[in-house]
Amino acid sequence: MAIRETSARHEALGLDEDDLRRMHYYMLLARRVDERSWILNRQGKAAFVISCQGQEGAQVGAAYNMRPGHDYLYPYYRDSGMTLLLGQTPRDQFLSLLGKREDPNSGGRQMPGHYSSRELNIVTASAPVGVQFPQAAGTALAFKMRGEDGVVLACGGEASTSGGDWHEAMNFAGIHDLPVVFLIENNVYAISTPTKLEVAGSIAKRAEGYGFPGHEVDGNDVLAVYEVAREAFERARAGEGPTLIEAKTYRMTAHSSDDDDRRYRERQEIEEWRQKDPIVRFEKYLMEHDLLDEERKEEVDTEIKAEVAEASEYAENAPFADPEDVLLGVYAEG
Repeated sequence: MAIRETSARHEALGLDEDDLRRMHYYMLLARRVDERSWILNRQGKAAFVISCQGQEGAQVGAAYNMRPGHDYLYPYYRDSGMTLLLGQTPRDQFLSLLGKREDPNSGGRQMPGHYSSRELNIVTASAPVGVQFPQAAGTALAFKMRGEDGVVLACGGEASTSGGDWHEAMNFAGIHDLPVVFLIENNVYAISTPTKLEVAGSIAKRAEGYGFPGHEVDGNDVLAVYEVAREAFERARAGEGPTLIEAKTYRMTAHSSDDDDRRYRERQEIEEWRQKDPIVRFEKYLMEHDLLDEERKEEVDTEIKAEVAEASEYAENAPFADPEDVLLGVYAEG
């Protein structure tokens, strides 16, 4: 299967200059929030970090097709770029990272990466890998039964496709022609296990066995991901059923702050992939089309760093939950 790339200019994709600047902003915002999270971890303030670095293009490109608060997102633990784009803030993410009372995801009870927002229709994941896929198919079934035009975006890494939950969701979605887009962010490693030892054949080609289209796309090209995801969302809204997208990308950091990736991959490999950094690649496109220059690039980065610094400081100074709050939302009152 050929990897989908796009040679189309943004105008041909229905994107204007404001769209491109917004895409760039949220890709860079996700990167800067992530980098600050690692600093907080190394300072002993954040117990655990799981990173989105390298996957921002796949995340923003896909989620840019969503209508916040109408469509549903079932993210996986790296999807910081998506949740920021849909309306969560850096402050929200740092409050969660540091386990503070104001954490909008869980009030400080859940580990980082469990994004949640009732208002934005972001559904928190359970900790076991891949269990979000059947839940996402259920939400898509609800859309269909109600005659609504909502679409569900369900995301995971390539390792999640080795579990039974993913296959059951794919099969169910195919049988019932559900309005769901399955996005697999293939970042080459399942913790320390390389793709060749966890995936037989092509993930995207598996869609054929369930009766709907599958596409491989260059996950480091935000416009290519946007294009294939736009087609998938249009199919879903038209009642034509699900689509599987396998975005080929790369995890630039260790699996998490508890992982030593020097034990299973070479530094040279990481540096080779850094040359394909989705943010750098998109900035090159913007500059080639006179939508960004070095001065404006520096201004945007300065603005984002200031926003991230303010959000981090607020979260660091925010109070932890009171011990008695542990029972809130667990037992019925009265």
